[in-house]
Amino acid sequence: MLTTKERAKLRSYANTMETILQIGKDGVTENVIKQIDDALNAREMIKVRVLENSMLSAKDAAGEITEKTTCEVIQCIGTRVVLYRAFDKDPIYPLK
Repeated sequence: MLTTKERAKLRSYANTMETILQIGKDGVTENVIKQIDDALNAREMIKVRVLENSMLSAKDAAGEITEKTTCEVIQCIGTRVVLYRAFDKDPIYPLK
């Protein structure tokens, strides 16, 4: 569980990030979960966009993703969601 200060630090890192995944009309499928899991293993923090033709809101999609993976939602604004899973060793985004 992240503290408020840690979450704020991660949000500042996320400002310059590009969106790397999109969730479309099929919603949060097993393939999307696998892609998110692989991306978090490689990058530690990712930004996901929920398209307007999706039946889910960004908050609903974030809830489903966190249930199926071991990540945390850092920020959910509009159609964008920032997800984070800390590396065990050598973090890319230092929290201190």
